[in-house]
Amino acid sequence: MSELEQIGQEYFQVISQQVFEVAQLDYTVFEKQIPFLDQMAAIKNCGISVFDFHKKEHIYNSNNMHNLFGYDLEKIEEIGTDYYDSRIHPDDFLSLLKNGLSLIKYYFSLPSSERKNFKLQNEYRILNAEDKYIKVIEQQQVLELDTQGNLWLALSVLDISPNQDTIDGITSQLVNVKTGETKQLELAKNPTDTIELSKREKEILGYVKEGLLSKEISNNLSISVHTVNTHRQNILKKLGANNSFEAVEYASKLRLA
Repeated sequence: MSELEQIGQEYFQVISQQVFEVAQLDYTVFEKQIPFLDQMAAIKNCGISVFDFHKKEHIYNSNNMHNLFGYDLEKIEEIGTDYYDSRIHPDDFLSLLKNGLSLIKYYFSLPSSERKNFKLQNEYRILNAEDKYIKVIEQQQVLELDTQGNLWLALSVLDISPNQDTIDGITSQLVNVKTGETKQLELAKNPTDTIELSKREKEILGYVKEGLLSKEISNNLSISVHTVNTHRQNILKKLGANNSFEAVEYASKLRLA
């Protein structure tokens, strides 16, 4: 079983721990909120969805999902959550699933009176109408609890991120909506947070940035060409770059060299 399958299975098991009294779920409460959600989506020009933890499916999707993100509204109705998941960059999806699992576990540790006090903010990549990846910012928080304090309805607000030129990967934070303070959880880290280049790798990357060839770098550092090339391959691997140009660009954005 892959790590993704393991996390997905654990996530389903955790959310299934909640026991709902179906007769006590008053969906008219949600129906009264729909006009407000429609209005909020139009005014803020954002995508809004609502996930039902009892039904384990999205029960509301704003009509502008197509115009903003290129989402197929018919497929959303037909496929539901799996369609949303399919639009997320595969390198980001596992981290987002881990974050969701951490958030649910944290909510379960809170008294029901505090479960509406936090929102999880994730920045990640999705496919747009042109089937190109763009960065979005999603804010998730509890919309409604049931009479027993179970997580019932969750609100998601999706906006296009202003950080389109930043390095790949996700950023996440849990925010107290009443105080503005951030809460530390075991959230999946942006891969860039763990990137470290050695002193030698930084030296070599600096020379690459200047346009020097491996032979010239080896002469400057008094090391073999083979050693230079090994370092260059390690740099590409650490940065997730396809070539030296991308490596220089990524390292510059990350202020690694």
